[in-house]
Amino acid sequence: MSHKEIWMLKLHSYYRSSAAYRVRIALELKNLHWESIPVNLGLGEQSLETFLKYNPQGLVPVLESNGNHFSQSLAIIEFLEEMNPETPLLPNNIVERAQVRRFAQQIAMEIHPLNNLRVLKYLENELGLNEDKKTSWYLHWIAEGFSALEQSLKNTDCGAQFCFGERPSLADVCLIPQVYNGLRFHCDLSEYPIIQSIWDHCMTLEAFKRAAPESQPDAPEE
Repeated sequence: MSHKEIWMLKLHSYYRSSAAYRVRIALELKNLHWESIPVNLGLGEQSLETFLKYNPQGLVPVLESNGNHFSQSLAIIEFLEEMNPETPLLPNNIVERAQVRRFAQQIAMEIHPLNNLRVLKYLENELGLNEDKKTSWYLHWIAEGFSALEQSLKNTDCGAQFCFGERPSLADVCLIPQVYNGLRFHCDLSEYPIIQSIWDHCMTLEAFKRAAPESQPDAPEE
């Protein structure tokens, strides 16, 4: 029996959450069967007791597997990597693995936390920032992060289809949701041609299309 048949996977997710988006990409790249359990962040469902019992932080994603519940997107993806190594998201070489992890963590631990939903709500509701100032905050930290990421990609002689090598890695899994969010706030990608090229290429691939926010069952109908 294969890994795919053993593990029953349910992802507690919100269609526009960057962290949940990362996990969806990983699940799709690994061709794993999974079920989406929508958690509406706009309605505050992440703060309900029924959800907090799975993750006291009140954050998505949460991966449910055979009675276990895992939070934190990078930890979930590492779990999927070890559970199903047939389609790896990390290189075999120890130096290359460190490079991929470094890139992923720049996004997940330094760019994204400054711009996620609860931070933007705090800026608006507690500090009184209007929409223009909130957008300025968002674009400032995106520009800081993307400038460094673009230089890192230049330094590693990126082929401009994926961040590292000739197949998607954990780096792309983290980059694509961050670009998606940047575009929502009208970030100008022309200043980051390698990032733009990686985005354009990845979004032609079926796994990335299936994981996209607009493809999720809780995405609003246009």
